[in-house]
Amino acid sequence: MWSAYRRLKNLSFPQVNILTAEPKVRDVKMSEFKYFKLEDFDCQETGENEMSTEFIERLDGIREVCGFPFIVTSGYRSPDHPIEARKEKPGQHAQGIAADIKVVGGAQRRLLVEKALHMGFTGVGVDKNFIHVDIRTTTPVLWVY
Repeated sequence: MWSAYRRLKNLSFPQVNILTAEPKVRDVKMSEFKYFKLEDFDCQETGENEMSTEFIERLDGIREVCGFPFIVTSGYRSPDHPIEARKEKPGQHAQGIAADIKVVGGAQRRLLVEKALHMGFTGVGVDKNFIHVDIRTTTPVLWVY
């Protein structure tokens, strides 16, 4: 645990205004992520994937600190995905800046929520079986499903 803490402590996160910043999307090699493959975030309906690499890098950091495997149950969602299509305006999943992570039990749930808030994730949703995390640039929010 301490080695993970030391690595996290040495990470630098750019200082950005969360209300005006735009997530960066760039070409990436799979080896750039320690715990994830880009395909882990493919849209379950269309197979499309326009995930922000900044988001995946930050998710990699929180995965390191939490110390348990993250299973992505929902990553990128095409605007044509049924959940997004019902919305007036597509949400964070369709922007490539959100993921739902499976949790097993209260200890994983609490740890992930605690670390997500501490590490600057600005949208956190809590469900019995998953935690939604995102890096929205609007007002930070926390909710329960």
